[in-house]
Amino acid sequence: MEDKKKSSIFNKMNDTSLLLTITIVIFVLMYLGAILLQGGGFTKPQMFFNILNANAALIITATGMSIVMISGGIDISVGGVVALVSMSCAVYLDHKGGSIFGSVLLALAIGVAFGLVQGFLVAYLDIQPFIVSLAGMFFARGMTTIVNTAPFNVADPEFMALKDTRINVPFLGSVNKKGIYVPAYVEIGVIVALIIMVVLFIVLRWTKLGRSFYAVGGNKQSALMMGINVKRTKFLSHLICSTLAGIGGYVYFLHVGSGSASHAMGMEMNAIASSIIGGTMLTGGVGNIIGTLFGVLSLSTIQNIVASAGLDEAWWTGITIAAMLCIFLLIQSVVMAQKNKVLKS
Repeated sequence: MEDKKKSSIFNKMNDTSLLLTITIVIFVLMYLGAILLQGGGFTKPQMFFNILNANAALIITATGMSIVMISGGIDISVGGVVALVSMSCAVYLDHKGGSIFGSVLLALAIGVAFGLVQGFLVAYLDIQPFIVSLAGMFFARGMTTIVNTAPFNVADPEFMALKDTRINVPFLGSVNKKGIYVPAYVEIGVIVALIIMVVLFIVLRWTKLGRSFYAVGGNKQSALMMGINVKRTKFLSHLICSTLAGIGGYVYFLHVGSGSASHAMGMEMNAIASSIIGGTMLTGGVGNIIGTLFGVLSLSTIQNIVASAGLDEAWWTGITIAAMLCIFLLIQSVVMAQKNKVLKS
């Protein structure tokens, strides 16, 4: 009887929904544990909003990474693209007297250019995506240094006004030590990230293109037999990913307000880790944009917990993320194996 109940539950949930549920449950338990054990800032809504503010760019790049991984590929150039966009826009605004609108177009142009080139090489010349995006990463990092070698803060007044814009979240503020009510807020980048997430969620769930990403990632030969244009689907996945890296680069630029060759170091690894934690399988065919969001939140929450515990050294964060990845992968493997066992019985 119990086996039949388990079987009916597993039948109702596909792989993507099952892994999404696991990710959300673990994040909620982790955040509640942080509130119970450490309290302090974790009890205030602004702590959660600060996680979103600090990681809006990562959310955007990680969603793009999820699209590529669902279709069976990988893109490790996104961190380099973010750095290149940030430096190029900073130079354009401060040294070339550019406008806000022009800088946005520049960011989009850089992202689209990387997507067109890398997508063509992967999809139509059948070169391994890891090799192509590795070359893209080196190229983007090199170009960032060519654009400008020294890091600097942007002083453009219009940009600074945009950077300092805050959107208040009603009813979730808190009273500080002086008894003054401080409203909760999010930055513009968070709104951009959430809009992109909603659009991509709709694309993956209810459009032919979204179903094509899953089909190509699940089994390329089966996708071909279904009449799906596999090459075009792969090309579009890389184009979307790099374009989102360009948008994420501008959101990152809005958050930090500076250009530097060292910006977004390791962001590509964080994007991959967030996607995996969010339930996207490296083998392709399984993944969810909402899960990626919770993957980013989980990653940032564990970093904040480590910092709150007084472990400020960089290696502690790396060790914790590595352990977290292993735990998530183990849980995913165990649950998926259990599901297959129950469904076969």
